[in-house]
Amino acid sequence: MSDLSGRTTVVVGASRGLGRGIARAFADAGAAVVAVARTAQALAELAATSANIRTEVADAADTTAAWSLVDHYEPEVLILVAGANPVMRPLQDQTWETFSVNWHTDVKIAFTWLREALLKPLPPGSRVVVVSSGAAINGSPASGGYAGAKATQRFLADYAQEESRRAGLDITVTAVMPRMTPFGAVGRRGVRAYAARSGQTEEAYLNQLGDPLTPEIAGSALVDLVRADPATTAPGYLLTGAGLRKLP
Repeated sequence: MSDLSGRTTVVVGASRGLGRGIARAFADAGAAVVAVARTAQALAELAATSANIRTEVADAADTTAAWSLVDHYEPEVLILVAGANPVMRPLQDQTWETFSVNWHTDVKIAFTWLREALLKPLPPGSRVVVVSSGAAINGSPASGGYAGAKATQRFLADYAQEESRRAGLDITVTAVMPRMTPFGAVGRRGVRAYAARSGQTEEAYLNQLGDPLTPEIAGSALVDLVRADPATTAPGYLLTGAGLRKLP
């Protein structure tokens, strides 16, 4: 996978934030990118940036859409970025419905697409990246069930990797946990909520996080990850403004 030229790469959740940066980076690397999202206008704007990008308007949590797109495109690279915006409230101000939003979206997306990747299966040598969240490691007390949902995405990536090994499919599945960033809707909500919670300005809160994680940095990091030798690839990585760091 060191040469991505012409390799079909499906990016689920490609219309904004880190997903958009990832789609752009793979297109720039020569991959044939299929950008999947629900917002047609944002996808059209993305497609206008590169002849290597085509679009599919679909709900990532729709099981029929996942089956149809995996079956049709048979991607050699599948990147799952899509998810819901968590409801930012303290635990006592949540309802079960607000608390469980990310379980019904982020977890379902990871489960559905990983299942289809294994059932198809994707071509030997394929790479799947599940973009979770740093909240899966550190927790997130102001976002309901978000951290638990993102941790479950990491577990699902591990489970899919084990099933690929057991079946001899030669599919490498990796989880990536991005640090909070203001360059996406989820991150912006988090920055506002945690800055207010700690009595800081948003600027001060961001400064303590270190170098900002931009969509461009995320895209470059994932291109490097997919190009790397699978034998050297860790099951999980933290992604910060400084790049990827292997997790134990």
